[in-house]
Amino acid sequence: MLFNFLLTFPLFLLALVIHEYAHGWVANKLGDPTAKHFGRLTFNPLAHIDPVGTIMLPIFLLFVHSPVVFGWAKPVPINYSFLKNPKADMFWVGIAGPFANFLMAIFLSLVLKIPVFAGLAVLKIVLSQIAIINIILAVFNLLPIQPLDGSRVLYSILPQKIASLYMKLESFGMIILLGLLWLGVMDKFIWPVAVSLINLLGL
Repeated sequence: MLFNFLLTFPLFLLALVIHEYAHGWVANKLGDPTAKHFGRLTFNPLAHIDPVGTIMLPIFLLFVHSPVVFGWAKPVPINYSFLKNPKADMFWVGIAGPFANFLMAIFLSLVLKIPVFAGLAVLKIVLSQIAIINIILAVFNLLPIQPLDGSRVLYSILPQKIASLYMKLESFGMIILLGLLWLGVMDKFIWPVAVSLINLLGL
């Protein structure tokens, strides 16, 4: 398992970088330059690595034989008060990361259909793995549980009173997320959706 992790970690990190860059890029376009000022509008992975979430936690979960292995990048700083329409723009900032991952997967699925790749087995495997990791990351982040992107998307479309109550759950979000993952939400929701998308793209 550790060997597989070492092989897939660079691909996972690439997907995280694309994801976080998209959040910062959209926020910047909508009036919030915070990510740009902090040097986060870059594809340099070193700017996005969270020592705990990107490296230590996944390795720890592997060694304790956890049924779920996951991690995260350093969140791109967003100051929603700088956005032109904070509540509505939160939708676009939130959806940007998963959308960028989906776009990358679609692009790679099209590249893999080019005949020249037919005889390049190793490259096909690598590109397929990158696409699959991007799909899984996107689907996972669309769960409407704080601090995942899906919670920002849901907040932006809820009536203000309900949205305010919903955001009060944020301090419990990680506990809820870990509990759901431990109870098998990956098997019941994320994997079925991800596999359907993977099959749809011919991966």
